[in-house]
Amino acid sequence: MRSALARTDWGLFVAALGLSLVGALLVWSATHRQVGTDLAVRHLVNAAVGAVGALALVLVDVRRLRAAAPWIYLAGVAGLVLVLTPLGQTVNGSRSWLFLPGGFSLQPAELAKIGLVIGLAMILAEGRDPFLPPGWRDVLLAWVLAAVPVVLILLQPDLGSALVLGMLTVGVVAASGAALRWTVVALAGTVTAVVAAVAVPLLDPYQLDRLLAFRDPSLDPEGIGYQTAQVRLAIGSGGWRGAGLGLGPQTQGGLVPFQHTDFVFSVAGEELGFLGAAGLLALLGFLVLRALLVGLSCEDSFGRLVAVGVGAWFAFQVFENVGMNLGLMPVTGLPLPFLSYGGSSMLASWLAVGLVASAQRGSPDAWRGGADLRGSVHVQAGRRSG
Repeated sequence: MRSALARTDWGLFVAALGLSLVGALLVWSATHRQVGTDLAVRHLVNAAVGAVGALALVLVDVRRLRAAAPWIYLAGVAGLVLVLTPLGQTVNGSRSWLFLPGGFSLQPAELAKIGLVIGLAMILAEGRDPFLPPGWRDVLLAWVLAAVPVVLILLQPDLGSALVLGMLTVGVVAASGAALRWTVVALAGTVTAVVAAVAVPLLDPYQLDRLLAFRDPSLDPEGIGYQTAQVRLAIGSGGWRGAGLGLGPQTQGGLVPFQHTDFVFSVAGEELGFLGAAGLLALLGFLVLRALLVGLSCEDSFGRLVAVGVGAWFAFQVFENVGMNLGLMPVTGLPLPFLSYGGSSMLASWLAVGLVASAQRGSPDAWRGGADLRGSVHVQAGRRSG
């Protein structure tokens, strides 16, 4: 156990912890006038639970994760099926939640991201030479594997989470060494699914209004158009240094709906300013970059694809959330990892960090350089002493 913890990349955990703590401050600032410190405290508890789960994953050998991959994937799919039964609860037009005893709630779409990352890595790494690209049957099976949770999530409907799963799959398939045409087909399939969801329409009317208002905010000036205008006003008024934590006029005036969840970045922009918001983006970028670097350095195919999958997931989700805060992307309800309030999102984000750390630690040659260096030092010291 000690050796496993000693070989862990703690930079991942420090960055995630820093983001979680700042997230608690932003949630407090956005909600303390209405509910006191309750949501900020819950945010910290959610982060603590997620961090414990991530540490537990670090101690699990990556080969055991690979063996358990089918069951983890099936558990994620089972959760998505449950929300479509009478057990599921509708929140903001999307039947995405399970309410558990004790006042707890769970959004299975968040945990389905973990299941899909591990499931895709298993399919594309199973039983083949790591230096040979997967065949068309493996790639087709991977996309069938991804299509199941994507369709179930669109039926809720939850376009944002479906997009994350689609882009995550594109990243993993591309990193597996599959032919470029498969990545092009994957992107085309993702776009087709989005167009179909809008055209059928699978989306709830208010979700459709979000997409239409992105193109023309005047279509819903008192709804999503007003909301996005207030978000941009809050961010734009922050300047370089911001108004100060707890002092932003838009935030403290309660003028931005759902500010502690979908639009928590606007709190950072208004109260921490450009410098503070850029610092948070740098930490999020560090997590993405570190995950991709672990994928590049990992010689185990399964671990490499897991790390790349997490990197693609975080990269797209951060891009979409920040983009919808800045008015560059339509509003899809995606949280900002570690910063937005939400227990399921926090747990999934921390478990993703644990997966990357486990993949990095489980790479057969991940620490060979360090071992060789230590051996070289000992040999040189022995020569000098001789």
